Amino acid sequence: MITAVPLDRLPTPLLDELAAAGLEPAAIHAQIVEALTEDLPADDVTSVATISHDARGAGVFAAREPGVVAGLGIAALVFHTVLGDEVVVDDRVPDGSRVGAGDVVMRVSGPTRGLLTAERTALNYASHLSGIATATSHWVDALAGTGAQVLDTRKTLPTFRALQKYAVRCGGGVNHRFSLSDRAMVKDNHVVAAGGVVPAYEAVRAAYPDLRVEVEVTDLDQLRALLAVGCTEILLDNMDPATMAEAVRLNNLRGPAGRATLEASGGLTLHRAREVAETGVDYISVGALTHSVTVFDLGLDLDEG
Repeated sequence: MITAVPLDRLPTPLLDELAAAGLEPAAIHAQIVEALTEDLPADDVTSVATISHDARGAGVFAAREPGVVAGLGIAALVFHTVLGDEVVVDDRVPDGSRVGAGDVVMRVSGPTRGLLTAERTALNYASHLSGIATATSHWVDALAGTGAQVLDTRKTLPTFRALQKYAVRCGGGVNHRFSLSDRAMVKDNHVVAAGGVVPAYEAVRAAYPDLRVEVEVTDLDQLRALLAVGCTEILLDNMDPATMAEAVRLNNLRGPAGRATLEASGGLTLHRAREVAETGVDYISVGALTHSVTVFDLGLDLDEG
């Protein structure tokens, strides 16, 4: 059973670092406590049976493949939540760093039982978030020089959105909206319900005049209609590259003052990324960054002896 170290006894510099990265330390700490409780309804029976209560150890977190790391600060917070000031976490590379196979990304030392109790939870966070950052970096590399940026979506694990979107930023991507409240996004079902793209757009503008509004279109006629009424954010859904290129051309005819930002979406894959970006769209949104990412291979190895 876990006796979690409370938030006010955790290292202030670490909490400040997380806050500066756009994360909420109290919310993350609460989530970590819940994760540890899931792992520890009672004792860590294996560690209690095999490790002396006064044994101390040290080990390294190492990358077992090349990629971009994220979530190491979260992993450090897991160790401090279990062990408080009895653990030392050092040599932690900054989130967003590109690493190679075999690179040490963090070191930990302290009571051995506690290190092993915290190990899996810490790795679950860091491996998952590093997987997102690494996947995002592949898209960023594919788009380099085109002017297009990769966007995430709301296709995130429940309660993990802030962390997953943070990992996207670590990989060089850009966050789309965080919730249904911070930006309006008119999609196909809204269009059907409202009777068309323009009525849907105008209804949102009337109800929330200060809110950003993006509207999904599936053809160039819808695009033309929205540009004519001044829509400034348009999502091109499931268009082929030739149609996207024409959408960009029509948009550019509006001039800098009347031009909308264009986002490509729908069934996009990494091998098509550059072809889509070279049509001139501003953004490419990729749900797979968060909804089906492969975890990054990180491991903790305790020093022998």
